[in-house]
Amino acid sequence: MENLTDLKQQLAQYQQREAELEKSEARLRMAIASANLGTWDYKPLTGELTWSDECKHLYGLAPEAEINFELFTEHIYPADRDALEQAMKKAMDPLGDHIYDMTYRIIRFDKPEVRWLRAQGKVYFNKLQEPERFIGTIVDQTETKLAEEKSAKLAAIVESSDDAIIGKTLDGIITSWNPAAEHLLGYTEKDVIGKHITILIPEDRLDEEDLILERVRSNKKVEHYVTFRVTKAGLEIPVSISVSPIRDVTGKVIGAAKIIRNNAHQKETEARLLRYAENLEVLNALGKVISEKMDVSDILQKVTDATTRLIGAAFGAFFYNNVSEAGESYMLFALSGAPREAFERFGIPRNTALFHPTFTGEGIVRADDITKDPRYGKNSPFFGMPEGHLQVTSYLAVPVISKSGAVIGGLFYGHPEPGKFTREHEQLIFGVATQAAIALDNTKLYEEIRKLNDKKEEFIGLASHELKTPVTSLSGYLQILNRTLPDTDRNKPFLQKALLQVKKLSELISDLLDVSKIETGQLPLSFSDFNITQIVQETIELIQYSTKTHQIILQQPEQEIIISADKQRIEQVIVNLLSNAIKYSPKEKLVNVTISATPDKVKVAVQDYGMGIQKEHQERIFSRFYRVEELASHISGLGIGLYISKEIITRHHGKLWLDSEPEKGSTFFFEIPLNL
Repeated sequence: MENLTDLKQQLAQYQQREAELEKSEARLRMAIASANLGTWDYKPLTGELTWSDECKHLYGLAPEAEINFELFTEHIYPADRDALEQAMKKAMDPLGDHIYDMTYRIIRFDKPEVRWLRAQGKVYFNKLQEPERFIGTIVDQTETKLAEEKSAKLAAIVESSDDAIIGKTLDGIITSWNPAAEHLLGYTEKDVIGKHITILIPEDRLDEEDLILERVRSNKKVEHYVTFRVTKAGLEIPVSISVSPIRDVTGKVIGAAKIIRNNAHQKETEARLLRYAENLEVLNALGKVISEKMDVSDILQKVTDATTRLIGAAFGAFFYNNVSEAGESYMLFALSGAPREAFERFGIPRNTALFHPTFTGEGIVRADDITKDPRYGKNSPFFGMPEGHLQVTSYLAVPVISKSGAVIGGLFYGHPEPGKFTREHEQLIFGVATQAAIALDNTKLYEEIRKLNDKKEEFIGLASHELKTPVTSLSGYLQILNRTLPDTDRNKPFLQKALLQVKKLSELISDLLDVSKIETGQLPLSFSDFNITQIVQETIELIQYSTKTHQIILQQPEQEIIISADKQRIEQVIVNLLSNAIKYSPKEKLVNVTISATPDKVKVAVQDYGMGIQKEHQERIFSRFYRVEELASHISGLGIGLYISKEIITRHHGKLWLDSEPEKGSTFFFEIPLNL
């Protein structure tokens, strides 16, 4: 009976412990569920693996899905498999502490997503010291890991940043200080942590900090605020400041992160870019001037003025090559920044050791202090700069050398302060000197061409004038012979041919005389009122009489068109256009002439259906002596008819132009006012 009572008591105690254990397990399950913990149970001796629903959820498995140890290992991130295997072996070592704590990555079952998990557990052994059960929990650590990586990256960025990055409280107390801040501002981290940010702010800018903190407290940023800050040495430096609020996990602003960037380099770059733009503007303007000008004195003065201003010289001078018999003389041609008397009263510089590289074209001479140059002060009578001479300390001299290698002259610059001229200035002046040399060569060539052209014009005028008299006499004698010879005389046809050739020669001489008069501005115009339609009709009849190959058709208004012009010169233009129309359409038979008028202008058009003129030649055919070779190689002429015609029409305040297409013909138009 007593045994039965003891058994009942033991059974009651066992049931009580089971109930308590069940309650404890229930509480554990609730705790695990609330903490989003997954649980696992692995039996190494049998290989059986059991996961809780939460554990399966972390791996991306459905609650009803089966799991085994092989599937588990397949979804361990490849780079972490060895470490996890070693951690499990260590935990299952009977001589170890049997504890398992491992953070590793997995690849989820349901999608190719990598997650970080932390597994913690313990191994239980049987009496034979064999690992019987391996149980534990697992939790997702992905967000924590990413936050740690982000924090580590941010810390690395802050540490390696070239910009000063400073943390501070909303009261302005410095809480962090990176190496770049020490480099920029001179303070060490130990110097400033716990100090107020105002130690970095100039006294006249202290109110800036109140404005910045007020904006940060309002959860707003401050971006690229340009100001000044004070270094430990007391030096004010230009900086650009950006400030962002620091927030806690609830979004509350608890401090500020300030980025300070040194603006000195940017300011220097901006100044350099501004200088570059100004220099480029000066060089472009100078290049245009020296390429357009053909006057030596003008070119040299422009070059000297512009380059003196360009490099900030106190004065600049151009000495033009005017070599004496001794081979040493140079003439001051252009001066900028100083009166001419400052140079001329001391005479022309001689070919001394200092000037020798420039005057011989050997190279550029640049000195921060020319008085310290070993070549300076070696020549009598002054042995240096004479009293009253412009003070020169900084010195730059650049030879101006022509394409042929001859030294045209030299550009010299001076400044009373040392170190004013740089390598950049040297290169700028060298570039300008090269352009100037080309311009001076072109000017010299232009002068030579102009002189030759003047001589040519003089010869043409003289020759034409001298030829005019004997040709006129020859024409008169031939006309007398033509009238006296009977029509039956066998020499009559030859005489008529001679008269025709003399007429052509006379017209050619007249054209050459007109060219000469045009060039000298002496082409006379005699204005009178006349009916242009009548002149056109008479000219057509004259040309039609002399040609048997073409028919000239005139289209004109019924009423008269009275103009005020030089009758003979307008007739000369019409004759020229009609002659050209016939001459350059040898395979065609038709030439059209059209006259039209507006209330204030008259227009005449002469159209042929001949060779036509290519686009690239159309503007140039009005130039003196210009001929289109592929068209004119077998056609006589000097290429001056259209030149004279254009000059005549231009002097009537009109215009002469054409519309032409190769192989389809050309139409020449001229238009002049009815009254001048």
